[in-house]
Amino acid sequence: MQAHPNTVDPSEIAKFEAMAAEWWDPHGKFKPLHMLNPCRLDYITRQIAGEFDRDLTGHQPFAGLRLLDIGCGGGLLSEPMARLGAEVVGADAAEGNLPVARIHAEQSGLEVDYRHTTAEALAEAGELFDVVLNMEVVEHVADPLSYLRATHDLLKPGGLQICSTINRNPKSYAMAILGAEVVMRWLPRGTHEWSKFITPDELFDLLRQAGLDPVDRKGFVFNPISWQWSISDRDLSVNYVTASLRPR
Repeated sequence: MQAHPNTVDPSEIAKFEAMAAEWWDPHGKFKPLHMLNPCRLDYITRQIAGEFDRDLTGHQPFAGLRLLDIGCGGGLLSEPMARLGAEVVGADAAEGNLPVARIHAEQSGLEVDYRHTTAEALAEAGELFDVVLNMEVVEHVADPLSYLRATHDLLKPGGLQICSTINRNPKSYAMAILGAEVVMRWLPRGTHEWSKFITPDELFDLLRQAGLDPVDRKGFVFNPISWQWSISDRDLSVNYVTASLRPR
């Protein structure tokens, strides 16, 4: 079993633990994620259904699939995946997030295996999953390549990873930092560091170096007129998402 260096950045963990109680408040500090979540779920469910030949109109279409939501936070993605029938492990290095996640899942009548752990620790324990959700995490770790190698090792051969992050360019600085943190005050200042943002080409290269086969990428685009997010084939200038497979 390959040893994985610990890529957790303690300062990043502290940021999210400080906001833990607000995970399920759609008007609180995680308002941007609540607004983005329908768009994220649309992409995730379509990718999983396509890869594993599942009918999204059926009852619990993801039954039989084991799924890891790494950096699960309060469970905004873990719960919908469990509702769709997947066996879900929600993992977060910020321990303060997990009581909130566990209580909300219990109140929702859902079974999610929430754990205070890291991708590296899970990989070294030999855990394997059909799907790894790696959403808005890679820009917060100390060593993205080592982290992605761990997420690769967590996938079964033929397994699917969905990874989203933020592009690095002047527009992303204006939108994700100045707009979200300074003007709109959706997030506390310092939540993101522009220097840690990763371009789509850089992420595809990192995924390949980690042993994965990137197969898709799309943009998440915010429309300030309609106040809604949509998926774009062409505009990956700020938020974007990728799909990659572990070769069989």
